[in-house]
Formats: sequence, C-alpha cells, structure tokens
Amino acid sequence: MKVFKFEVDEAFAKQHNEMLRDSRRLLVSGLLFGGILVVAGVLVTWLVQPTWSITVGIALILFGIIMAIVGVAGSKKVGTAQQLYDRYPLAPAVIAKVNERDVILMALVNAAIDPQAEPQPALALRTVTDIPGLEHKKVGAQVPVAAVAGRLQRNSSGPDTWAQISPMPIAWGTPEAEVVRIARTSIPHDQWTTLQKNIDRLDEIQDTRFDLLRLS
Repeated sequence: MKVFKFEVDEAFAKQHNEMLRDSRRLLVSGLLFGGILVVAGVLVTWLVQPTWSITVGIALILFGIIMAIVGVAGSKKVGTAQQLYDRYPLAPAVIAKVNERDVILMALVNAAIDPQAEPQPALALRTVTDIPGLEHKKVGAQVPVAAVAGRLQRNSSGPDTWAQISPMPIAWGTPEAEVVRIARTSIPHDQWTTLQKNIDRLDEIQDTRFDLLRLS
C-alpha cells in the first residue's frame, strides 16, 4: 500500500494519538530520571567523603545525561503526527479483541523494508484505548491505519525486514469521518478479506517477540 495523504489536525492528534502520547512519556521519563541521577551524582560527589565517591558521582552524572539525551532523541525520532502519516503506508486493521478498557487491533502489513521489493505480508498488533468516531467497538470492525515501522530484523539468507510494525489509526489524526471513510475504501477488498480470514490467529501473534507474525 501507498501512503494515504491527508491534512492532519495536529491539535486533535495531540489529544488522541496514543503513539505521540507514548513519545511524550518517553521524553518526560528520560528527562526526569536523568535529572534525578545528575542530582544524585552531585550529592554523592560533594557529600560523601571516601575518594571512590567522586568516581561514583561522575558515573551517575554521566548516566543521567545519557538518559536525558535518549529521552529527547527518542521523542524527536517519532516526529509530528503529520510526519508520521506522511512517512508510513496505509494498511487495513480490524478489532481482534475487545477488552473492558481497550481493544486489540490486528493489521495486515508489509514487513519488507523496500516498498518496491516483493511484499512480505505479516500480521501486526497494537492495543489502543480509543478510536475516535468508531461507535461500535466490536470484533471485526474495520479500522484503516498507517503501518508505523519500528525495529529492524537482519536476515542472513534474504533481504532485511521489519521485526516490529505498529498500527496507527487514521482516526487519531483527524476528526473528519469522511477522511477516515476514504482511507478505508482506498484499501483493496482482498486485503480486508485476508485480514478477516486470519483474525483468529491473535494468540499466535501475541506469542511472537514483537507482536508481528509473518504470513509467508
């Protein structure tokens, strides 16, 4: 599938996009934990008498700085909502399981890194708490998503593939129901059919390391 182009409502996405929310948590936790370590390092260096305290203090300070950098870098790597939707291809997803407070999305994605190469179909999962505009949260409900690639898998016997792909609902980026409808109808019918045929493989996917099950 190709990228589905639409104008993202950044304010709406900031409120509803759980991937951006995770990114903000990473930033806050990195800065907070890093700050705590830096303060602890300074206190150890100045208040503890043994000479080894200087080494420990410096180590804590450096580790704290590294944690802060990781948090900032991780947040920047995700980018804005518009950048995410413009970067990753459209894919079909359905609700595979309804829990009390969330639902599990199952998406049919392409694990091939090169979009021009032979497709490597796979099933990917993501647990979400809300899908704006979806009135009936039931198993089988269709949810168009962007397939956000994550971890890379090196293959010695073939081309490298994605080891982790996270479905990101189009509905997280816009309050316009018509945009979501166009995205849904842009996905070929045979892809929806393939996904529905595999909806009972939830347990198999959850048994994989990164919730990604190759179909071929």
